[in-house]
Amino acid sequence: MPSTSRSARPTQESRSRRLPALAALATAVALTVGIGAPAYAAEPDPVSSSPSAEGSPARPLPPLHPERDFAGSTVAAHEGRASTAGIAALAVTQTPGLDVASYQGNVNWSSVAANGARFAYVKATEGTTYTNPYFAQQYNGSYNAGLIRGAYHFALPDRSSGAAQANWFVDHGGGWSRDGKTLPPALDIEYNPYGATCFGLSQAAMVSWIRSFSDTVRSRTGRYPTIYTTTNWWSSCTGNNASFGATNPLWIARYASAVGTLPAGWSYQTFWQYADSGTFPGDQNLFNGAYDRLQALANG
Repeated sequence: MPSTSRSARPTQESRSRRLPALAALATAVALTVGIGAPAYAAEPDPVSSSPSAEGSPARPLPPLHPERDFAGSTVAAHEGRASTAGIAALAVTQTPGLDVASYQGNVNWSSVAANGARFAYVKATEGTTYTNPYFAQQYNGSYNAGLIRGAYHFALPDRSSGAAQANWFVDHGGGWSRDGKTLPPALDIEYNPYGATCFGLSQAAMVSWIRSFSDTVRSRTGRYPTIYTTTNWWSSCTGNNASFGATNPLWIARYASAVGTLPAGWSYQTFWQYADSGTFPGDQNLFNGAYDRLQALANG
């Protein structure tokens, strides 16, 4: 039989000498392909990340569901509902109305008017990408049925600036004209339906965001926007800032028989969303005054 050469069968000594070299080669390969290397977080997607405090990384934002967001869509879950019995006994004459969004679809406005509604707020936009697909039917339909109507914007302060959202709003239905039938444009600022209550903004940053939105709407339309909110949210997220009461009408949300304590700066509410269901489609509202005062508000 042929003999086996020593070169074809390494000795134990030669194998020992090769082990360190093989280990070093394996380590180099592993580092090249990332096996066993330290894990690093991927760069956040600038399109789906929110602004954050200086020096901290942006956080990814969840996808939007604007068809489920409307004035008051977060209120009952955070603040509950109470009996509305006794509202009819309010000292000042109240004028009934409603607010609607895409959730209500095509509204039978002649029936709404026959049931006593005198005004309506209609969701127009959200963020800087969404427009209500039923806006034309709801906004123009309420007008044609004889209601005084206005448009509102659902705010997402962690997605883009107040000015950017105000411009999107005004460009997509949030305008105003002195025709006696159009309410001031409205800003719906409430509990975040996508996460942190105050959208990850500090109280000072939130006030600045609202101010930017308000000033832009004022510049574009000639009217300061009505502000829709709750006292609890306003206290938590703006520090109960009192600087808007002199310029912006208040649309307060509280599902109870009394409006309760108002945010700082306002001595009375202009509108009160007192229930999220009732006689009219959508939410039930009262204007704090007689119909001629509602007309005066529409006329500026």
